[in-house]
Amino acid sequence: MFIPSDIRRLSRRTVLAVATVVFAAGAHAAIPIQHWTLPSGAKVYLAATNALPIVDVQIDFDAGGRRDPPAQAGLASVTAGMVEKGIRASGSDPAMDQNALGEAWADLGADFDAGAGSDRTSFTLRTLSKPELLDKAVRLAAREIGEPAFPEDVWKRERERINAAIREANTKPATIAEKAFSQAVYGTHPYGLDTTEATLAQIDVATMRQRYEQLIVPCRAKVSIVGAVTREQAGEIATALLSRLPSSSSACAELPSVPEVTPLTAAKEERIPHDSAQAHVIIGQPGYRRADPDHFALNLGNYVLGGGGFVSRLTEEVREKRGLAYSVYSTFSPGLHAGAFRIGFQTRPDQADEAVKVSRGVLAKFVAEGPTAAELKAAKDNLIGGFPLLLDSNRKLLGNVANIAWNDLPLDYLDTWTARMNAITAADIKAAFARKLQPERMVTVVVGGGKP
Repeated sequence: MFIPSDIRRLSRRTVLAVATVVFAAGAHAAIPIQHWTLPSGAKVYLAATNALPIVDVQIDFDAGGRRDPPAQAGLASVTAGMVEKGIRASGSDPAMDQNALGEAWADLGADFDAGAGSDRTSFTLRTLSKPELLDKAVRLAAREIGEPAFPEDVWKRERERINAAIREANTKPATIAEKAFSQAVYGTHPYGLDTTEATLAQIDVATMRQRYEQLIVPCRAKVSIVGAVTREQAGEIATALLSRLPSSSSACAELPSVPEVTPLTAAKEERIPHDSAQAHVIIGQPGYRRADPDHFALNLGNYVLGGGGFVSRLTEEVREKRGLAYSVYSTFSPGLHAGAFRIGFQTRPDQADEAVKVSRGVLAKFVAEGPTAAELKAAKDNLIGGFPLLLDSNRKLLGNVANIAWNDLPLDYLDTWTARMNAITAADIKAAFARKLQPERMVTVVVGGGKP
């Protein structure tokens, strides 16, 4: 019987949604993580759980935007996007375009995605663990990973679509502020690269294929698997998913190093006129690498400063006491390099100066003094109490396992997380913030307050 694809997708989502509820009811944080290396060199991380009849997989490669040539900024992102636009014929397996792939995934009741961020290119697969469905889903995913077609006509159409989106985004104050902030904080570091119509014009399908063949190889893969499979099955799944990628002894020569983000040497303020009702403000600087031992202290301290929503210091001083913004936040974005620390908010243009002054003052005081005992306790209660919610579904657990794999964290990271967070003192936070942040040398970007 023919079932329209949208109905089939709805049925699939319903099954997975129900399964997520079942998982949440029985989730726990003590699922052990197994780790081993395949003959191909691929590293596998497995959290086996029978809570759901589902298998979730994430495969990560060191192929993110940090490896884009500056003149081809956006190459990682568009290459990953094109993986899902079709696969080429191989042996007895026919070519499939994007529509055929969509129908095939709908028939299997499974999902496959490809994407790229600043550090990595990732492929994710979600499928039911029923053997006949699992095998077919793994085979189809292996074809997408190993045999992308990179159709030229589709790329030309995609490039026009992306260009249109860029032109529209560039009219928005939030985009203007983000681009100015990124450029000021990162300078020439790849984290600050801006995808433009000009850089997209320098990218063709031959460039994508070449990059893909160089970086997407089995020996560079980190494969994270969560679900109802044994170690033996997980090894077979990982091997099969990578089986259609080219493999050679020279493929895993060490990749060129990427320079670290250069620290700021002086404060910088940039005001960009824009005819908008609200001024968009970002204040910040380079932060820290994810591997930094101060991670727990910085994460906990940031909850007090501006990551805790309505209970944060910034909200209390900027919103509650002075009514200068509806919301204000602070955040770190650590990666393989020092991702940015930022404070962000929107305010009336005539209040921007005062809001900036207050925010800077709150930050400087926090860096100098750290949290109070009451603030520290409240932050711990919230973060530690909410930790189980970070593990209450297959997909969330997969994200945590992939985080462990990508950042080479200890396999017992999730088991010791609560104890490590609980051990942080106010002095630890004060010292960590003093090491990482220099309030007197930050970038401030204000967009709004006049016509451009």
